[in-house]
Amino acid sequence: MTTYDFQDGAGRVPAHKHSNGGGWVADSARVAASVFVGPKAKIYGNAVISGNAGIFDNARVFDNAKVSGYAWVFVNARVFDNAKVSGNARVFGNAVVSGNAKVSGDAVVNDAASVSDNAVVSGNADVSGNAVVSGNAVVSRTARVSDTAVVSVNARVFDNAVVSGNARVSGTARVSGNARVFGNAVVSDNTTIN
Repeated sequence: MTTYDFQDGAGRVPAHKHSNGGGWVADSARVAASVFVGPKAKIYGNAVISGNAGIFDNARVFDNAKVSGYAWVFVNARVFDNAKVSGNARVFGNAVVSGNAKVSGDAVVNDAASVSDNAVVSGNADVSGNAVVSGNAVVSRTARVSDTAVVSVNARVFDNAVVSGNARVSGTARVSGNARVFGNAVVSDNTTIN
């Protein structure tokens, strides 16, 4: 039996090199033959990768995470816990998608951005820089969240809205249309900006 140490504290576990790309896959994970797993990529725990998804470079998908469709996870990105990445979504750089977060559609999460808890990033949304999307927040359509901005709690950022700089959007706030929230702005409670 072949074993491999995924350096997650579990030591060597039964594993194999994926037939399409040669990356390491724990025997406990389920990875379809149609999926590409690059030679340095790692999939372990109870992760499920299906469809025509691609896991490239030094990316890791683990725990109970799911990657499906034509989604790609690459560079040093991590997808774990119960997170789901689907559609044509791209998660890359040092980005992290965790908790019960969902990234779908043509959404992009890159650089050192974090999407966690029950947050959703969908449509053509882009989360980049050191931005954080957490709680039950939703970033959708063609919205952009960048720099060190935080969208949290039950906030919604959608349409062509941009949240950047050190801005904070939280509570049940809504930022939509062509709105721009930047600098040290704080949008909270039931505030609506459009």
